[in-house]
Amino acid sequence: MKATVIATFFGVFLTCAYAAKEATKKTKKAKLYVPQIDCDVKAGKIINPEFIAKCPPGCQDVKYRVYGTDIYASFSSVCNAAIHSGIIDNAGGKILVQKVAGHSGYRGSFSNGVRSLSLPRWRESFLVSEGKPRKGVTYPSTLEYSSSKSTAVKSEPKKPEQDLKAVKSADTANASEKASEQGDAVRREYQTSPVPTPATQMATTTPTPTTTTTDPSTTTPKPTTTPATTRTATVAAAAKTRPGLHRVRDIGSSSVHPAYTSVVAAASRQVQAAQGRGQNTAFRGSSTSASKRNILRPNTGIQRQEPVAAFRRAASSPAHLAMETDSWKPGLGIFDTGFSSKEELNPKPLDSTSQGNPNCKVDLSFLMDGSWSIGKRRFQLQKQFLGNVAQALGIGSAGPLMGVIQYGDDPSTEFNLKTYANSKDLRNAIEKIPQKGGLSNVGKALSFVNKDFFLDVNGNRGGAPNVVVVMVDGWPTDRVEEASRLARESGINIFFVTIEAAAESEKQNVIEPNFVDKAVCRTNGFYSINVPSWFSLHKVVQPLVKRVCDTDRLVCSKTCLNSADIGFVIDGSSSVGTSNFRTVLQFVANISKEFEISDTDTRIGAVQYTYEQRLEFSFDKYSTKQDVLSAIKRISYWSGGTSTGAAISYASEQLFSKSKPNKRKIMILITDGRSYDDVRVPAMAAHRNGVIAYSVGVAWAAQDELEAIATDPDKEHSFFVDEFDNLYRFVNQLIQNICTEFNSQPRN
Repeated sequence: MKATVIATFFGVFLTCAYAAKEATKKTKKAKLYVPQIDCDVKAGKIINPEFIAKCPPGCQDVKYRVYGTDIYASFSSVCNAAIHSGIIDNAGGKILVQKVAGHSGYRGSFSNGVRSLSLPRWRESFLVSEGKPRKGVTYPSTLEYSSSKSTAVKSEPKKPEQDLKAVKSADTANASEKASEQGDAVRREYQTSPVPTPATQMATTTPTPTTTTTDPSTTTPKPTTTPATTRTATVAAAAKTRPGLHRVRDIGSSSVHPAYTSVVAAASRQVQAAQGRGQNTAFRGSSTSASKRNILRPNTGIQRQEPVAAFRRAASSPAHLAMETDSWKPGLGIFDTGFSSKEELNPKPLDSTSQGNPNCKVDLSFLMDGSWSIGKRRFQLQKQFLGNVAQALGIGSAGPLMGVIQYGDDPSTEFNLKTYANSKDLRNAIEKIPQKGGLSNVGKALSFVNKDFFLDVNGNRGGAPNVVVVMVDGWPTDRVEEASRLARESGINIFFVTIEAAAESEKQNVIEPNFVDKAVCRTNGFYSINVPSWFSLHKVVQPLVKRVCDTDRLVCSKTCLNSADIGFVIDGSSSVGTSNFRTVLQFVANISKEFEISDTDTRIGAVQYTYEQRLEFSFDKYSTKQDVLSAIKRISYWSGGTSTGAAISYASEQLFSKSKPNKRKIMILITDGRSYDDVRVPAMAAHRNGVIAYSVGVAWAAQDELEAIATDPDKEHSFFVDEFDNLYRFVNQLIQNICTEFNSQPRN
């Protein structure tokens, strides 16, 4: 009896336990809500280290960028990365995202209709997999997003390479005057700021780190005892910290961008008016103007009247190492870091318009250094220099046009290319520019110029070379290499004028060694001028003007889209057929229309072959894009055998032997079968004569012949599709390879 009772009780217990477990599972399942994210949401924007989310339909779009393969940089679109990896398709669906550490060498690839881009390095990565929960992991029903207008405060000491930049060398007798002038400028600029009392200005040369707290709404560091709640208080506190040791490394200005996108942006803005094309914004990111960050920096504790040498010695103190460093925000674009642009940039009615110097037709932008390290007197010398350059150039509508961008923490346009059309008005405007202060973030300024300055709306002229002259006091406080590369690939000629470069004892503070060579158009010395002192800057006015106006040497105006002779060698054999031949011609037209075509830019020629060869049109036959496209459309199908080797020799003689010396010779051969003759010897001869050969095979084309025709490495110069209708898939890849090869040329 007792055993029966115990057994019954135990059975009831097991039954209840099982029922409770099942109820709990159902409850958990019912409570599992999967949040939906938008197509443009980047992984770095979401704080959660692991989460399940639902992607909407339609995320397979080139505007949602992806960086990497299998493992993606957190700067990537989450949903488009999921499509690229094959987890979901364009219809959307649930995905599981896991954050992992950042690394170097993100590899670009084309997969599932999405082109991912390469990236040298990024601070955070993520993995994406099927949207099934992992055992033992609780997933959030609401995702936590980081604020796009905040910068996280790091309380730990920074690494030595993030040390502050010391103020430029000056005579000890001038240091007190320079610091005093800065203080006067601050007080005049901010009339609402309280004038610091002598008690506030007193400090030691070895400051104590100021403890900071993080405001959840803004994450702006503020002193714990007196929170800065108004702009007046912020400016007043900032006024105390402006003596020279104020430059902090900006670790967020170095990233990459695909070569193809940047050169298409260049093509859109360099296009000739005669071709009837307007500004193409499809590949150029829209101008993003965010409000300036008002970051309160901790008091450095440096007495304003201390000599400059003392500032340098104090640069390694713990307080400086603990100062806030502006870092990239996870949710922003590669270079969308709070650029500001003045609203009052509409050109004023011109009292007089000069024709200008016709021998110097360039569109010129000066990046003037407005950082606090210069001081009032040297900033005035810089303005005098720019005014003298404007006078020497001979500004005018038929000659050079000049705009000015001032940079500090962020760049801002003082005036654009069409604001002033004569040297006198331009000099007067330069004289009135106030100093903005801040760091020397040249990398940000260069990316701003590339994206937002040389536009039609700002007075950019299609036929005039784009030139940027960067004025920098000592060295930049951010990295310039990637921003410069993108600008060069967009056709911008970059010059550097470096004043008072780093001494041997200061080079340890330079964030990016050899930054000038990494930035300028060519490293042969033509694009860089080093001036030992601000007081000798006037001596380089004429040398700089002479170089800027030497348009024959402005080689960075040439891009992969405007500097080639491209010859198409088209298989017209019987196996192709009339319908497929029209598909091949459409493929040829789709490639051609991506280039800037004129008698001085890219030129197009075409050869059709069977057993014999026929020159359809030569490089000098058509000089406009519309004429070229019409000529391609008129090519008639020939029909016959397939002698590819003879066709290569014919194209070398009839097309490429007549290329211009400064043009890259590119042959694109399309065939659908094995050749009746040898292709290797003619292909090798073409390669020796400087022809860059791309082979495109269809259907029965022989892979070994395609590789023999193609320039090494043949994997990047040969393509194969199983049928003619799939040719279109290789248009973008082929153009991207052409541009990658062009941009990898040495710069010496």
